[in-house]
Amino acid sequence: MNHSISASKITEGKNVFIRGKLGFAILARLIEGAELVTSDQRKTKNGMSPIGKPHTTATITHAEVQFADPNSPTLEEQFVSERRYDSPKNPDTGPNYSIDSKGSTLPVIAIPSPKGDGTYDQDESGLELAQGLDVTLVLRTYKPKDFTNRGLALEQVIVHEPPRYYKAGGVDQAELAARGIVLNGTPRPVQAAPAHAAVPVATEIEDGLSFPAPQPTSAPVNVAAQAPVQTAPATVAVAPAPVTAPAPAQETLEQKLARLEAENASLRDAGSAVGSPVATGPWNGSGPAQEAGITYQG
Repeated sequence: MNHSISASKITEGKNVFIRGKLGFAILARLIEGAELVTSDQRKTKNGMSPIGKPHTTATITHAEVQFADPNSPTLEEQFVSERRYDSPKNPDTGPNYSIDSKGSTLPVIAIPSPKGDGTYDQDESGLELAQGLDVTLVLRTYKPKDFTNRGLALEQVIVHEPPRYYKAGGVDQAELAARGIVLNGTPRPVQAAPAHAAVPVATEIEDGLSFPAPQPTSAPVNVAAQAPVQTAPATVAVAPAPVTAPAPAQETLEQKLARLEAENASLRDAGSAVGSPVATGPWNGSGPAQEAGITYQG
């Protein structure tokens, strides 16, 4: 299916805000190395274009573009709105939106300040956000060198509620607390080998074309500018762990990513790298007006 707004019609340097419930995301690290090879092989097998470069990824459900002026949506807002899609396997999730974001800079994640004054702090936990969070993806349009079409970069993720984090297995902290065991801070997995230092973000392509990653921008986007999040390698000596009974099998991030890629492949059409749009444009009035006044503290 063809879209009414093509990637060649939009202007670089514009911002688009799209809000929804987080369905799946890898934002705190890059998909790279062997994981990237496996991911690209799955995409090719499912009839999708491989990403080919380290990237982050995010999918939101019940996705609605936050129009600056609902009565006069911009071409960029229409472009993003048209690339929402319905999930035949999960029709109750409403319009979905997905983005694969290439680059060496992680998106800034903004979480509500514990002060409760309506401001936001930058999340520096290094943890992946949990499914179901109310979030806004802040996208930036850019023009790759030597390409006619524009792409989209995932600049920021604004969380509109107290953050929760993805937990693959492990022990529920509430269960520990009920037994009088209270941990200071949020427990994180310990890597025995140095992690590959990298910083991801910039985005992906449009209309099925793969573009080079955009250059980072220092311009603020409705949130005070923040330094890119850097992931630093660390070597940690780990003592042998006691032998315990195997925990019940749970879906890992990699397994979940594979499942979502397979589902997105079933939605893909010749004109879109994501899937068929849910509507021909945002001028149907869906989605509230863009929120303003998001500021950082510190």
